[in-house]
Amino acid sequence: MRPGRIKTKRWNDAVERDDGYRVLVCRYRPRGVRKDAETWHAWSPELGPGRELHADYYGKRGAPIGWSEYRRRYLAEMSKQGLAIAKLAARVASGETVTLLCSSACVDLERCHRTLLKVLVERGRARAGNSPGQGRD
Repeated sequence: MRPGRIKTKRWNDAVERDDGYRVLVCRYRPRGVRKDAETWHAWSPELGPGRELHADYYGKRGAPIGWSEYRRRYLAEMSKQGLAIAKLAARVASGETVTLLCSSACVDLERCHRTLLKVLVERGRARAGNSPGQGRD
C-alpha cells in the first residue's frame, strides 16, 4: 500500500479534489463561517497553538515573540498531543491524503504552525508505517 500525502493550506484556500481529509488545526474556529459552509471535515483545536502562545506571537500581551521562541513553545505543546498526531499519521500511513488547514491570516507558510505540525505527522507516519496497527483507531 502506498502511503498518503500531507498537504497544508489556509482554510479558505480553494478545495481541490486531492485534498483528502481536511482538518482545521487552529485554536480558534474562523468567525462568521456557518457550519454548512465549513471547508473541513474535522476541527482539532488542540493541534493549534495554545491561547497564551497565540497571544504572545501576535503581541496581545506585550511585544510579539520571535519565530524561534514560537517554534520552541509550539513543539513543546505538541509533545502532549501524541495521540491526535498519531491518528493523523495513521491516516497518511494507510494511504489517505490529509490536508492541514490553518487561519486565513497565516500567509507565510514557513512561519506557520501547520508546517511544524506537518513534520510531526510525517515522523508519526514513518513510525506507523513501520509498526502495522499502531496509532490507529
